[in-house]
Amino acid sequence: MELYLDCLPCMLKQVLEATRLVTNDTDLQEKILCEAFNAYSDNKPYRYAPEVCEDMHAVVKKYTESADPYANIKSSDIQTAFSLEPTLVNLLEEAIDPMVCALKISATGNVMDSALYSSRYLESFLIEELEMPFVISDEGSFKKDLEKAKTILIIGDNAGEAVFDKLLARFLAVDHQVIYAVRDAAIINDVTIEEALRVGMDNVADIVSTGCGAPGAVLESCSEAFLEVFNTADIVISKGQGNYEALSDASRKIFFLLKAKCPKIAKSIGVTVNDYVFKYNGKRFCDNG
Repeated sequence: MELYLDCLPCMLKQVLEATRLVTNDTDLQEKILCEAFNAYSDNKPYRYAPEVCEDMHAVVKKYTESADPYANIKSSDIQTAFSLEPTLVNLLEEAIDPMVCALKISATGNVMDSALYSSRYLESFLIEELEMPFVISDEGSFKKDLEKAKTILIIGDNAGEAVFDKLLARFLAVDHQVIYAVRDAAIINDVTIEEALRVGMDNVADIVSTGCGAPGAVLESCSEAFLEVFNTADIVISKGQGNYEALSDASRKIFFLLKAKCPKIAKSIGVTVNDYVFKYNGKRFCDNG
């Protein structure tokens, strides 16, 4: 997906948030913000927003000596997600269409990144979100592909969201080999191998690193090992906005599973902000029957 100037204020705001998590020194915060912007202006052209984000957050790590500014937030998000897991399991077990329910649970986990809720009311908020249908749903194409697929690659997004992804992976693992890809290093609140193991993803899927430290699987920066998995998997499910930004122009078939929280991303997909999407990047196939 094209990198827009509109992305820069959002990324700088995120840099400031990360900086404030680890230091109260306003002079240092200002210095980091200035250098983060310079990291963008000095290294143009970038192709994707996740590339810019990675370089900007490297500045935060450089000056604060914090390898993972979001560590506490990720831990808190995972614990919150764990508290909701029994409810989600029950919903999946009682679902009329378990596959669609598993996909929607996984997509709904993306709200862990949005700060749209008070943790006190998260369960009721999630139930409301789960009742929202996919505005675009290529589930018909997905079901057809599942019939002949052996391997499924899920490219993860946020740490708390991984608990929700685990339910999707468990459902798919009944008849398929599931591989779950994570970030190579800590970046914002995204899932790494450490968090994937913490949520128990290894019990339902093989865990691999993308080899890329950006908050999106930028293929040019991914490891050869990951690219082999990416290119040979029968099905690829890309979670979240960062992966969409990095992979929407990829040549292979991908199913994008996300909540559109950014106006530019929503416009790119053809939906409105806060819509849920399960979109195949090739020729549309929608089973309405």
